Amino acid sequence: MTTAPAAPHDSLPASSAAPRTGPVIALLVAAAFVVILNETIMSVALPRLMTDLDITAATAQWLTTGFMLTMAVVIPLTGWALERFNIRSVFFTAMGLFAVGTLIAALAPGFEILLVGRIVQAGGTAIMMPLLFTTVLNVVPATHRGRMMGVISIVIAVAPAIGPTVSGAILSALDWRWMFWLVLPIAVLAIVLGAIWVKNVTVPQPVRFDLLSVVLSALAFGGLIYGLSSIGEAATGHAPLPVWIPLVVGALALAAFVFRQITLQREDRALLDLRTFASRSFSLAVILVVVAMAAMFGTLVLLPIYLQDVLALSTLETGLMLLPGGVLMGLIAPVVGSLFDRFGPRPLVIPGMIVAAAALWGMTTFGLATPTWWIITVHLGLNLGLGFVFTPLLTSALGSLPRPLYPHGSAIVGTVQQLAGAAGTALFVTVMSLGLASGVQQGATVVDATAAGIHSAFLTGAIIALGAVVLAFFVRRPVTDASEEASVMVH
Repeated sequence: MTTAPAAPHDSLPASSAAPRTGPVIALLVAAAFVVILNETIMSVALPRLMTDLDITAATAQWLTTGFMLTMAVVIPLTGWALERFNIRSVFFTAMGLFAVGTLIAALAPGFEILLVGRIVQAGGTAIMMPLLFTTVLNVVPATHRGRMMGVISIVIAVAPAIGPTVSGAILSALDWRWMFWLVLPIAVLAIVLGAIWVKNVTVPQPVRFDLLSVVLSALAFGGLIYGLSSIGEAATGHAPLPVWIPLVVGALALAAFVFRQITLQREDRALLDLRTFASRSFSLAVILVVVAMAAMFGTLVLLPIYLQDVLALSTLETGLMLLPGGVLMGLIAPVVGSLFDRFGPRPLVIPGMIVAAAALWGMTTFGLATPTWWIITVHLGLNLGLGFVFTPLLTSALGSLPRPLYPHGSAIVGTVQQLAGAAGTALFVTVMSLGLASGVQQGATVVDATAAGIHSAFLTGAIIALGAVVLAFFVRRPVTDASEEASVMVH
């Protein structure tokens, strides 16, 4: 047993920082909303891109999966970066990468360059959420974190949820490249405002950089997600490698990465300090976040395909059908945050997971002639349930850590979110692709086979959600007393 790293030279006292943090947090929230929106802005556009670029669904989903995979690879670096550099430098790096990636995507002549643009975008997006989390944890008192995390939940959950609506509206009148041309001026404006408003609320520390950890992290997360996605490509005959190769490489690299971090954290040099998992609240919350993110991103990718390829709806109609769910999640986020401050996580997470699981089971009823009112209702139910889950889980996870582990906790939560989102997307698309291929081989029409594949994917998600419902009963309020927090012991 060793104690957590001795505390803080890594942050300024909250009292001295608080008076000038309002504009900083406001800009970080707004910037994060814009960059996270781009995670799912491609989902409604996938059917259009499949036609325009002559690619399969399994290939097209890499525009979303590749985005989230890059984030999962880059986010582990943010724990080190947020200790090593000041907030202004990290902010300008994030928004600069995002703006450059957006420009590349807007100019892309084909799939390959478009994917490069998405990857560069993701490099900037990956930095924003840990930056926002770490800033809030350092300057917002524990008694008010629920409300602030409620606002942040709008970024985490609502921005991806309304991404399909935004892209649907754009695609109804303009070429797909305008999804990037319209975002670019916003990114540039954020950089300009950042030069005025962003101040430093942390003090950089001379933290050493471990290149081996970065390489192992990239191989681990990259291999696992590539392997999952390749299963779907293999079902359509387009996988460039045997599926087991990237999966085995990813699993071995992950084991080596974990061993490396355990070794380095004894000297406080870990890229991701895994002592965060010594907190029961943190570990349990992370597991539930995995399920919630996988369900949300999996459905965000499959629903547009279902609505357009099975029900033959337009991109605008698809986006509008998904809008109410995103709006609902945004409306309840601040309320959920306030309820968390009063009652803690359990009274919110348990009913939230039950409703989300019920909604996923409702999606298994979607077929060739499902009425739109039922689709909208079930989607509203899913977003309502997830809206009651995200804020309590994130606040419980990060609030249970001692202050010196805030940057690492933020990075781990961010990594897990994106890895779960990418895995959920890959899993749902893979199951759909296998069902589609099987149906076509048995003589079914493409529409019938697609509907059957999507049904199988939603059924898989619904079964997994049942396990999350059970785990929700074990969630508890994290320790927030400063004296207790300082004495947290970790392995």
